[in-house]
Amino acid sequence: MPKPTLSSEQVRAARSLLRWEQKDLARESGVSLPSIRRLEVQPGPLAAYDRTIDAIRGAFERAGVEFIPENGGGEGVRFRERRRQSSMW
Repeated sequence: MPKPTLSSEQVRAARSLLRWEQKDLARESGVSLPSIRRLEVQPGPLAAYDRTIDAIRGAFERAGVEFIPENGGGEGVRFRERRRQSSMW
């Protein structure tokens, strides 16, 4: 079974979903900020060592993000579980 890929578009979308800046992803993943910046501007699948991709994916997954593979409907990201909405009343 091929290893699932992670694209720069998914990384940016996941950061947006969590309201993380690049420095937050660097801190949570242990990947340097310059590397995060470089990887995010490359179109398509991340061109990095497996351990770097695993660290980025792991940081997002620990934060509750799930990656949706390209299966004909387009790749994406979402929260793994529906978050409870706070009541305003």
